Formats: sequence, structure tokens, C-alpha cells
Amino acid sequence: MAPQREWFEKDYYKVLGVPETATAKEITRAYRKLARDTHPDRNAGQEDRFKEVSAAYDVIGDPAKRKEYDEVRKMGPVGAGFPGGGTGGRPGGSPFGGGFRVEDLGDLGDLGDLFGGLFGRGDGRARGPSRGTGPRRGADLEAELHLSFIDAVRGVTTTVNLTSEAPCQTCHGSGARPGTAPVVCPECGGRGVLDDNQGLFSFSSPCTRCGGRGTVVETPCPTCGGSGTQLRQREVKVRIPAGVDDGQRIRVKGRGSPGAGGGPPGDLYVVVRVAPHPLFQRSGRHLTITVPVTFPEAALGADITVPTLDGEPVRLRLPAGTRSGRTLRVKGRGVPAADGRPPGDLLVTVEVAVPSKLSAAERKAVEELAAAGTESPRAYLETV
Repeated sequence: MAPQREWFEKDYYKVLGVPETATAKEITRAYRKLARDTHPDRNAGQEDRFKEVSAAYDVIGDPAKRKEYDEVRKMGPVGAGFPGGGTGGRPGGSPFGGGFRVEDLGDLGDLGDLFGGLFGRGDGRARGPSRGTGPRRGADLEAELHLSFIDAVRGVTTTVNLTSEAPCQTCHGSGARPGTAPVVCPECGGRGVLDDNQGLFSFSSPCTRCGGRGTVVETPCPTCGGSGTQLRQREVKVRIPAGVDDGQRIRVKGRGSPGAGGGPPGDLYVVVRVAPHPLFQRSGRHLTITVPVTFPEAALGADITVPTLDGEPVRLRLPAGTRSGRTLRVKGRGVPAADGRPPGDLLVTVEVAVPSKLSAAERKAVEELAAAGTESPRAYLETV
């Protein structure tokens, strides 16, 4: 898209209510809110404001256009040679001196491309195809999906419910009443832009009749009012791969907002929220669990039964003299990997349970054990 003269006149950041340092996500969030608040289907009389918001997002919502827009605005009217901006003290009414030609910019690299797109050749005629605003890709959407711990580990195919813009069910996105179709714009002849001869330079601006689309709807659809979209609830089928983690974003291509002017739809990003499990936790591809054992089991060694996420318990040999806090590993009983790698492991942390109450027999046995002990676990402290 060639830079337009109105880029110097309109602050698209101010239109969307965001600072010039806003991230792409912040710009998209601001646009969605304003688009909902000003959409003609919901707020009559907001058509002009809705178009202004859409035009602003069309520029600064596109990374390439935004970069070009920022560069052009930094130059200002003087640097770009607009009428009223001065000539830079050079003859011929041009900041580049007399006899300026766009061809002379060929050796300026990216700057030459920028000026070549900004200026015509001075005869008021278009040279080569002009894209106008043309088809525009739809906005990306984001939705949250809440999963159980087990579904996140195993993977699941489910649906996401959301309310968003979708192609109008009556006109199927054309914006025209059924039985009719959009026609070529009589103002711009379908090009989507109009040329404005400024003497030495020729500028192109979006056609005011068709908004840069190249077509006009003479008989609008009664459902969407000619916009081609409507807000409605819809279900989107989503396949969640095995091993997805909390906060991970899953991209569903082409299920975002519909495009404008025949452009492709945006994408849907599903943010996964995983509920905690009463027994297990995750550490990357490994599952972790804490298992209590008695003092005799830890001191003498024992075979203990450990639950697994798939419901089939495993027998784990506890070595004699196991200390509280030691972690033992069960191979291959962790989280499966969606990329073909082997699954993680089950990490079992042993915790020696100390009873809060003792029966008479237990107290007697513990006292006998204490009396029979010959070494103190704190002996090393006495040497410090």
C-alpha cells in the first residue's frame, strides 16, 4: 500500500486511543473494543466512526504498513515535499532541487522505495496498478479453554464457544441483499483509489465512494446493513495435543474474524487453562507425586504401591535407609509428548510420616528403639 497524504493529517494511534509505543496485541485489543462499540448493527449513527476506526487499524494493525506510516510521519510535510511544507531552500518547488524524478531514487535503497511509493511522476496519471485498500485480512481472536489435568496430559478434541463477527448468514458476506451483488464503483472504476494531481507530484487516496474496496453495494443486505458481517455465537472445534501446558496458546488457522473486501479470515488463538490435580503435579514432561511412608519402611526398605495418572498403579522398591525427601524415578509414566519424543517419567518423592499420636504399644517400641540407638544424627555438630 502506497502511503497516503492523509497519513500526515490523521493520527491513527489517537483514533484507536493507544500510544505510539503500543504493542500489536494492545492495538488489536483496542480495535476490537472500538469496533464493537461503533458497529452500525449495534449503534446507529456510528457509521463514520466505525469506518475511521477500521481505517486506522488497517494501517497500524499491519506491521509493514505501520512501519511505513511511522517513517512517513517522522519526515513530516516538509521532508515529503507536500504543498505548504516548503521546498527545503531548493529551486523548482522540490526538496530535492529542480528536475526531480522518481527514477533518481533508485540508488537510495529502502528510502527510495518509500519515496517512490509516496510520489507519482507529476503528470496526474497512474503509472502501474494501484492496490488501494483492497482485501484486508480479518482480525485474530483469542479465547480461553479450561481443561482438566487429565485432558491436558492426554489430549482432547473439544469445542470453544465465542461471540464474534462472522460472515452474514443472509448474504454470505457479500453485504448485498440476496438476489443482488456488489457492482463496480463508478467513481474509481474498481481501482479503489483516486488520483489527485498536485503539479509536480500525483497522489493517490482511497476512493470515498467505495472506501477503497473497488465495489459498492447498491442494495444492502437487510440483516447486516451492507457490512457483510454480524455478531453471533459460534462453536469452533479445537484439537488439543497431548501434553499441553497451562497458559499455552493453540492456533486454529482461519477461524478468527472474517476479512474485509474479500480478504482471508484471521486466526483463532486458544489459551489453555489447566485445572490442578489432587495428587499429581507437572515438571515439564515429568509428573511428580509425594508419597508418605512409615519409619520402618524407610529404615528397613519395602515395596510400596504408587498410583499413576492412567489408573494402573506401579510397585516401587524402597531401599533400606531411605531418607525423607528422596526422589525415585519410574520411567515412561509421565506426560506424553506430541512431537514423537518418548514420554516423561513419574518422579516419586518419599516423605517419612511421623504419627501425631502413639498407642501404648507404639510408644513402648519407639522408646526401646531410642534406647537401643548407639549413634546420634547430630554428632557432627559437636565438632564445629
